[in-house]
Amino acid sequence: MKNDPQIGKAAPNFLTIGVFKNKLGKIRLSDYRGKKYVILLFYPANFTSVSSTELIEFSNRIKEFKKLSTQILAISIDSPFSHLRSLLLSREEGGLQDLKYPLLSDLKQNITNDYKLLTDDGMAFPGLFIIDKEGVIQYYTVHNLLCGRSINEILRILKSIQYVKTHSGHACPVDWKSGDKLLYSNPLKSRIYFKEIYSSEKI
Repeated sequence: MKNDPQIGKAAPNFLTIGVFKNKLGKIRLSDYRGKKYVILLFYPANFTSVSSTELIEFSNRIKEFKKLSTQILAISIDSPFSHLRSLLLSREEGGLQDLKYPLLSDLKQNITNDYKLLTDDGMAFPGLFIIDKEGVIQYYTVHNLLCGRSINEILRILKSIQYVKTHSGHACPVDWKSGDKLLYSNPLKSRIYFKEIYSSEKI
């Protein structure tokens, strides 16, 4: 029995069929290890309204993720042919034409099950996992089926994860963005931050 996905643990590996630039091919998660961060973007099904807005906007902002050496892989329980159909349709028709990253098929629901995102009625919750170059889960979130995700927040989290992994001893405080003040992971050293930020709040 496989363990539930956890922060700091290896992401469950998989091999499946993906569709990219209207061509079918095999995609293995471990092929990105040592090369790129990976965002696994689970969505319920093709042609679901909320998911379509997310998938399109991720594609529109793909350059921001590429700058962060991050590969997006979107996964649903649809067949490769359903993916292909959605990619052949224009956005005006509810399709995903010119998508800049692969759509992965999980027709047997094995991947969705391994990542603990199957609903009671066999659909998939909108889950998102950030996996580092070592293949380790650094972040995940699961959303209501009717609530769209924030790409700005995902980028913010991704940047903070990459920062602390390359700057030992530092931590990112609430709402941290690149260029903001940082905390020390050592509680005693972090007093410097609190003194600077909160001293002005004294009555």
